[in-house]
Amino acid sequence: MAKAKKKLLIVESPAKAKTIQRYLGKDFIVKASMGHIRDLPEKEFGVDIEKDFKPKYVMIKGKQKVVKEIKEAAKKADEVYLATDPDREGEAISWHIAHILKRIKKDGIYRVRFHEITKRAIQEAIKNADTIDEKKVDAQQARRILDRIVGYTISPLLSRRFKKALSAGRVQSVALRLICDREEEIRAFKPKEYWTIEALFGADEGDFSAKLSAVDGKKLSKFSIPDEATAKKLVEKAKQAASFVVASVETKERKRKPYPPFITSTLQQEASKRFGFPAKLTMQIAQQLYEGIDIGKERVGLITYMRTDSTRVSDEALKEVRGFIETEFGKDYLPQKPRSYEGKTPKSAQDAHEAIRPTSVERTPESIKNYLTPEQFKLYDLIWRRFVASQMKDAVFNTVAMDVEGNGLVFRATGSTVKFPGFMKVYKIDVDERLLPPVNEGEKVELKDIKGVQHFTEPPPRYTEGTLVKALEEDGVGRPSTYATIISNIIQRGYVEKEKQKLKPTELGEFINGLLKKLFPKIVDIKFTANIEEELDKIEEGQKKWKELLKEFYFGEFKDLLDKAKKDLKELKGEPIGRKCPKCGAELLKIYGRYGAFIACSNYPECDYKESGKKEEEKIGRKCPECGAELVIKSGRYGRFIACSNYPKCKYTERITYGKCPECGEGNIVERRSKKGRVFYGCSRYPECKYTTNKPPEPAKKESEK
Repeated sequence: MAKAKKKLLIVESPAKAKTIQRYLGKDFIVKASMGHIRDLPEKEFGVDIEKDFKPKYVMIKGKQKVVKEIKEAAKKADEVYLATDPDREGEAISWHIAHILKRIKKDGIYRVRFHEITKRAIQEAIKNADTIDEKKVDAQQARRILDRIVGYTISPLLSRRFKKALSAGRVQSVALRLICDREEEIRAFKPKEYWTIEALFGADEGDFSAKLSAVDGKKLSKFSIPDEATAKKLVEKAKQAASFVVASVETKERKRKPYPPFITSTLQQEASKRFGFPAKLTMQIAQQLYEGIDIGKERVGLITYMRTDSTRVSDEALKEVRGFIETEFGKDYLPQKPRSYEGKTPKSAQDAHEAIRPTSVERTPESIKNYLTPEQFKLYDLIWRRFVASQMKDAVFNTVAMDVEGNGLVFRATGSTVKFPGFMKVYKIDVDERLLPPVNEGEKVELKDIKGVQHFTEPPPRYTEGTLVKALEEDGVGRPSTYATIISNIIQRGYVEKEKQKLKPTELGEFINGLLKKLFPKIVDIKFTANIEEELDKIEEGQKKWKELLKEFYFGEFKDLLDKAKKDLKELKGEPIGRKCPKCGAELLKIYGRYGAFIACSNYPECDYKESGKKEEEKIGRKCPECGAELVIKSGRYGRFIACSNYPKCKYTERITYGKCPECGEGNIVERRSKKGRVFYGCSRYPECKYTTNKPPEPAKKESEK
């Protein structure tokens, strides 16, 4: 009898390893690499530009023990299977592991790819084991080196000149620009006044409201009624009408199609919109659901791979979901054939990937709720419902449009009711149902009330994490798998802050953005950055060599801009603020130093005038209980807090609270900050009470500011 081969399978995370080990049993040893094991060095550039952009890879600090275990396990194995994530990043991790094991071109090392962690998918992937995709590795190397070139050349310039730990990332700088550009739009916005005329009519079967839509045969536009005087004239004209008659009643059926199943970006957008989840948190929870959760006596991956930009769904999954819909909701809810959303997939999508979906639609959210954390349940429920709904029939609405005429005025009333819920049976969406009373053409109606309503146009809203992700995706900047890290970085660096879930640039962020626009216009150019993504796709598709892209980028324009920036920054002392020095009359500058911003004379060192650059602190309307001075909001290492304005003479402080903890009822909810700088809210009695939430608690008005 032939001796059984010893097999080693390597994944990134212990959670994934734990799940897969249960499926493969004793035939395999499953080890985790704990993510990347090699990278460019932390404290040096690590790219030899003169030698064709040759990268220097070193073992990541703290990975020695993991690598030793993998090497020892590989020595005992006849076959090694590299089962890292099925994307460029995962391909690169496999490539680095193969190099560490010195088996990159040898027999007995295989690449396996799966998009869900289920027994069937794992076994199928091993059966169809392949080799490492060098083109994907090249695309990832090109991205990594591009980012290193930008980060390790621009960031030190900024840090040395202005403030320690400033950075300029290739894609993060574009994200910062979008946020800063939006802030400039908001500041420059001038509201425009307009009015609408709203009437209440009475019919035999009931009352209904309508808006003025036309005057003397001319259809009104948004700004046709520009002021109160015009509105009053139209109101008087309506009151002078001898009668009002229903001129037309139009009834229609309107259909609404379901949404496609989630891809990475749409999942981040919807989780932000519905739950207020930051993109990073959404991806962390999705990773947990993908890698495996203990469900009773089994451990199973609940969703397919969550880093994807494809809306494709496997035939097996379509068959399962269609069977589920027919059984649970009946044939009335099942389309004749499966729905396809491949036309909605971005052009850069990898068709080998699938949309984000449950690994088994039979595993309903309610059936496993007890095994999930509240946040895991919310996200799984959202993914499950979106997928099931995507294969259901359209929702059907009955719509009614009614025109009422009198004295040359036409008022329009609209109504809409759900005739057939279709996909909305599973995936709830906001629907404004308005029932109009049954009236007939030619029927007279009574004008019961009429008024002019003043409106003003509003500026474009600040981005939320979800809407920023949408903007980045639409512009083709970055890739969905990178968005969470990008947003987290610009917040952590102090370039952007969150205000009621909206992203607002800080003073420092606007300064850095302005500097980059001036010194490195290409780096913050949206079209240029999107074009880089297309070039990376070409590398993956084998249409371009990775070193060719690096040469075009570096020698094409970047090197010249870098050399010029070094000279310009030497001359740039700070940002002019439009005031003169009271001591010598020279220009005053805002300077970003190691310990924050301050204002100083441009004539330094001849003139040593200096003042604080801090904005006036936010008062909360209470006095300090120790010295009687105003209490103000301050920001510190661990978030915002309340302190005495008389500091350092008075050192009184207190935490901002948001009411009582809903879990223990004893402590107060306070703002806290994680080690990585993420703001969250938790009980002041921690660790006795471990209640936390990522959404600002209601009521929004803080208890300590009352």
